[in-house]
Order: sequence, then structure tokens, then C-alpha cells
Amino acid sequence: MQNESLKKKEESQILVFRVARVELGCDISYVREVLKPQEIYHLPQTPDFIEGVIHLRGQIVALMDLGKRLHLHSEEEDGNKRIIICRVHRFTVGLMVNSLSQIIAISQEEVKPIPELVSMQMEAEVISGLARVGRRIIPILDLEQIVTKKEVTELSAWQ
Repeated sequence: MQNESLKKKEESQILVFRVARVELGCDISYVREVLKPQEIYHLPQTPDFIEGVIHLRGQIVALMDLGKRLHLHSEEEDGNKRIIICRVHRFTVGLMVNSLSQIIAISQEEVKPIPELVSMQMEAEVISGLARVGRRIIPILDLEQIVTKKEVTELSAWQ
């Protein structure tokens, strides 16, 4: 019984989604809700990956196109787009993704580090690890690193 309880503590739940043609995941503890696309209010002089803002029950939420942020551009229009509302740092942000896939439970043993050669080429440590799920390898995003400290300050001014 105690071994089973220890195993559960080592597991985390990951929300799996697609951006462009790439399957990614994030720790579900950051996720507050998932929305269908809605009206976006564009803002001038914002980074290209900030699509604008949306209304969420009286709150203004910055909307980030995760594909643009991660340099994963997609030519195809996808009718399954979703907005993942997350709490990152001290603010709420919406992440636009092409589609949702599933929620999976993974153990710490199933998450492997990024090969050093790959991580040296990355701008920031946006991937916390690679989850092996059957024959698939799913990069797990570190949402704390997706938004830089400068961007946190700028986004906080909108909320």
C-alpha cells in the first residue's frame, strides 16, 4: 500500500496538445481551463507571438500564439484550435494551440533530460524534459520559461 502511494506522488499529469505538427505537453497544475477560440483584441507594438487580449469573465488576459513563440509555424488552418488558460508566474495567460490530445499520467522515470547538444542550441530552457509514452516522445514545456522576466513585467501591466 505504501509503495503504491509513493508511486502516485512521483507521477504528474500532463496535458498533451499539438502546435503546428508537433506534439507537446505541459504540467496540468498550470492549467486553469480550456476555451474555444473567441474574439481577440489586437494591441499595437506587442511581440509577434502576442496575438492580443481576450475577455475572460471580466478579466483581460494576454493571448500568446505558442506556435509563433516556439518558432513552429503552421501553414494549415485547424478547426480544433483551443486556448489553454494558464497561471504562469503571477498572472493568467492564454496559450493558443492547434488541438488538444489527452491528459496522461507520467512517472518521473518516464521523463528524460534533453540531450545536451540540443539544449545548447535552444534560446532558453523552454523544455523541462522529454516524456516517453509508449513509442512517442513528448517534449514537456516549462511554462515558467516560455515567458521571459521582461515579458512578465509587460504582460502584468495589461492585467
